[in-house]
Amino acid sequence: MGCFECCIKCLGGVPYASLVATILCFSGVALFCGCGHVALTGTVSILEQHFSTNASDHALLSEVIQLMQYVIYGIASFFFLYGIILLAEGFYTTSAVKELHGEFKTTACGRCISGMFVFLTYVLGVAWLGVFGFSAVPVFMFYNIWSTCEVIKSLQTNMTVPGDQICVDIRQYGIIPWNAVPGKACGPILENICNTNEFYMSYHLFIVACAGAGATVIALIHFLMILSSNWAYLKDASKMQAYQDIKAKEEQELQDIQSRSKEQLNSYT
Repeated sequence: MGCFECCIKCLGGVPYASLVATILCFSGVALFCGCGHVALTGTVSILEQHFSTNASDHALLSEVIQLMQYVIYGIASFFFLYGIILLAEGFYTTSAVKELHGEFKTTACGRCISGMFVFLTYVLGVAWLGVFGFSAVPVFMFYNIWSTCEVIKSLQTNMTVPGDQICVDIRQYGIIPWNAVPGKACGPILENICNTNEFYMSYHLFIVACAGAGATVIALIHFLMILSSNWAYLKDASKMQAYQDIKAKEEQELQDIQSRSKEQLNSYT
């Protein structure tokens, strides 16, 4: 076998579907974790500077955000390992299917592991659907603030109604208590908040983090389809192996019967 034939054989054993799903999963988790971590830090900065000047009013929120940032570290580490494991399982299953008629044989343990990955990926996919929905909440909040600022700008341009009458009260979202001071921003103060770098970066980073969570959901659904298909292939392969073993045993028994009948015939003659 030449070098070209060896390369073609190696490329034929690559699980391209698992490879694409792994890249999509890594990209989605990286966007969600990286952008989400920075956006949470910017959100705390905005609250401390403009909506809750007393540190005791948002102490619980700061602790929750810090805990979420630690959870982000754990999610990034876990999915890095899990993606590599699923990619390795894809290589294993591809080899099992392509070398079905060779010396390689699937085992009950391998099929059990594939079934376990199907169940675990399904659970993670449902969990990430919740994460995707939760990540849309800060996008909705920042969008409301940004749209309010756009209304203030349009009123100032048209000179119809004073922008001081338009306010955003963060307390109504429940992230800070009602006794937080000032708790809300109106008119030019709100417009200045929208023009800050923290608001601009946090808003767009939350959007990217939400998109990353959506990409991760798509990757897990892709993984789930791949794993289900691979598990079905392994199950069919085990049945085919059992059939081949029975067929080989019957052929051996038939050959033994024929050889004994020939020996008896020779003894009679």
